Amino acid sequence: MPPPSRSDRRTSPIASAAPSAPGPQPDDDIAPVGLVHLSLIAVAIGIVTGFGAVFFRDLIGLVHNAGFLGEFGYHFDARIFTPPSPWGALVILLPVLGGLVLTFLVNRYAPEARGHGVPEVMDAIYYRGGVIRPIVAVVKSLASAIAIGTGASVGREGPIIQIGSALGSTLGQLIRMPPGQRIILVAAGSGAGIAATFNTPIGGVMFAVELMMPEVSARTFLPVAIATGLATFIGRFFFGPQPAFTVPPLTPLGTDESSALTLCLYSVLGMIIGLAATAFVRGLVLLEDLFERIPNRYLRHGVGMALVGVMMYGLLRTFGHYFIEGVGYATIQALLLGHLSGAMLLLLLFACKLLATTLSLGSGSSGGIFSPSLFMGAAIGAVFAEVLGALHLPLILDVPSFAMVGMGAMVGGATGAAMTAVTMIFEMTRDYNIVLPMILAVAFSVGVRRVLSQESIYTLKIYRRGHVLPKALHADMFLVRRAREVMNTDVALAPADLPFGTFLALPEHSGRKRDVVTFDEHGIVGTLEVDTSLWQPFQPPGSVPTLRDLANQTYTLVHENDIVYDVIRRMWHMHAAMALVVRASAGPTTPRDVIGVITKEQVADSVAGNVDVYASGD
Repeated sequence: MPPPSRSDRRTSPIASAAPSAPGPQPDDDIAPVGLVHLSLIAVAIGIVTGFGAVFFRDLIGLVHNAGFLGEFGYHFDARIFTPPSPWGALVILLPVLGGLVLTFLVNRYAPEARGHGVPEVMDAIYYRGGVIRPIVAVVKSLASAIAIGTGASVGREGPIIQIGSALGSTLGQLIRMPPGQRIILVAAGSGAGIAATFNTPIGGVMFAVELMMPEVSARTFLPVAIATGLATFIGRFFFGPQPAFTVPPLTPLGTDESSALTLCLYSVLGMIIGLAATAFVRGLVLLEDLFERIPNRYLRHGVGMALVGVMMYGLLRTFGHYFIEGVGYATIQALLLGHLSGAMLLLLLFACKLLATTLSLGSGSSGGIFSPSLFMGAAIGAVFAEVLGALHLPLILDVPSFAMVGMGAMVGGATGAAMTAVTMIFEMTRDYNIVLPMILAVAFSVGVRRVLSQESIYTLKIYRRGHVLPKALHADMFLVRRAREVMNTDVALAPADLPFGTFLALPEHSGRKRDVVTFDEHGIVGTLEVDTSLWQPFQPPGSVPTLRDLANQTYTLVHENDIVYDVIRRMWHMHAAMALVVRASAGPTTPRDVIGVITKEQVADSVAGNVDVYASGD
């Protein structure tokens, strides 16, 4: 048997040779970091993000105590209502002052720190190879702490997600690694941040998996789990092991007819909150567009925060508390403990929180939307339970239960992270009885919002930039098929020195597309893809050039049992136009061992077939 050709030796996996050309991306030629080393980096991310969450909360407390109370101290329990400020009506200007400082920091040093943070992280994952500037973590910490501490109606989870992600990205840039591994570290930082903030390790992992990770596997999950677990431990060390909210004992659902009817009511609540989530998503976009008409960014943000300050002070004068300032946990805690009641008051609080949050973020503040979503969902859930109670239905209607379910449904509907919402609310309350109604309500909320708005509050901002994100994680089933299942077996073997015109004149090639493998006495020379119906009128038999002259010598050899994923990876790195599938043999590969070819057309057909499996239900 003749030995393999030079091309054969260069590209064949049988020859165990490395690819001769780098991939099309600058970082593709960087050797991957081993899983052990990647996990050690994740340890550093978890530790630093955990301490970062502690520092961030203390910084919020420092700004809040100085701004609202004129005191110096970092201790601040957001679940307790802030007492009236000694500044009186001048407290209206506090959000304005905070907004002006924030605008300076963001505009001067890191425009990416504006807004609720998560869209910027997702955009970096899908469109920038996981690259986030290190300064974003610093500016986001300062800007968001100032915003929350001075009364902006935003949450603290978005900033810590962006802070943890920026840390992961920075380490992924300092330690050279492929973009895919850097993205894993970005996801690990985001999951660690949210876990440390809410004491929800499972929720942090689910958040990273559901929203941040383009691929879920053992090698991507392990670093995320390590970082999330360590960050949670550090958060618990400083904040304690207790859940985020204190919840009274809830009445468990039974298995009788009344319990089934109660579950139906939870589903109705989910539909209602789906409408509210749509209003939140669309309202934020509307306010952003309105404020964009104000050219001066300082004036723009100052106007927005002045309106928030007026609402905040008005609620204090009318009902005794600021209610909507900052993360709003005090209002949520009061709702869960039954210290707040009255459908009209709760509806007013929902409307004020919705407007205050859209004003804050729409005018240019920095903070998350998770906490405001919890606030609004709890208010709607409590209102729904009170209205049902007024109807005197023969059902056990637990107001805290409906408030908790409303929290999860609003988070899931607005963000699209359904599994994260269910998991995190369970971890934040530690009551398993709420899981079943939570699942139903979140599902209906997400469904209604998807009908009215395909994009979530996270993805809509990116979509408006012209960037599209996947709506779901699909298993690429075609990637685990064998090469022999995908290949085209209709292959023509032809001598390399055969004139092209003579080849076209052969009856078996007439009027069809042919995948051609050319060879000489040394082995395989190259490949061609020929549409003979287009060439025959112009190439008389015996004309030059020969097949050797036209053959593409950039090909790769793969075994019939190779996985399609490995085949595509080899074609990508080799810039190969075609993969030749050969049968397993003990000796050197010969042209007669070729049993099929895989071209980009076969790959595209396989991808289309895989997508069709999921698209049939859309």
